[in-house]
Amino acid sequence: MPSTSSSLATDPVEFAPGLVVQQIRPPLRLADFKLIAFDMDSTLINIECVDEIADAAGRKAEVAAITEAAMRGEITDYKDSLRQRVALLKGVSVASMEQVLRERLQLNPGAARLVAACQGAGMRVLLVSGGFTFFTDHVRDLLKIDFTRSNVLETEGGFLTGRMVDQAWGDICDGEEKRKMLLETCDRLNIAPQQAIAMGDGANDLPMMAVAGLSVAYHAKPRVREKAMIAINTGGLDRVLDVLH
Repeated sequence: MPSTSSSLATDPVEFAPGLVVQQIRPPLRLADFKLIAFDMDSTLINIECVDEIADAAGRKAEVAAITEAAMRGEITDYKDSLRQRVALLKGVSVASMEQVLRERLQLNPGAARLVAACQGAGMRVLLVSGGFTFFTDHVRDLLKIDFTRSNVLETEGGFLTGRMVDQAWGDICDGEEKRKMLLETCDRLNIAPQQAIAMGDGANDLPMMAVAGLSVAYHAKPRVREKAMIAINTGGLDRVLDVLH
């Protein structure tokens, strides 16, 4: 199990240009961790999918403003903010979402290398997102991810209704649901949360980052950078491997 408490560097230290660490003393051992949990939008991938879908409805600026406020932690009710944004997507075609997936969605730099390195070290991978299964399923298959949790957009006749589908396993995937999913996945794997890494960029990632043994902020909002044990401020996701040997 990783030890991040016996020899803490409590003040933020620039471990390398654009790579800040606190509360840990590198190097850590990748082999000490058994699970890595990723946020998707603006972490594993380059876009906020809800904003790009809204572009097809001519409402990108309106939706993006709500997304930005939610990610900065300025909106406390993430579920309500997501319902507001999804309502504004009403009438967008599934074909337009397919176009977003095909033409705009890309993995962020270093994503494939980091996931492959973790899998090569015997770790399992969890993708937990406040976004939508339409996109998380694609990323899951692309990177051979073990577990996913996200939200389902309701469609009728090939168009979005502006609502989400209730899911048997829980409500909207917000910050608390991300935390719950990380802990449940640890239980499923019979490991301690201290053996998990959590990576994200927005305020709704903070609950899962708080219970993981190692928290990583990727090009994140200020509040998330301040809390994370590792903050990747420049470069790709795989820069975390500079700290994990």
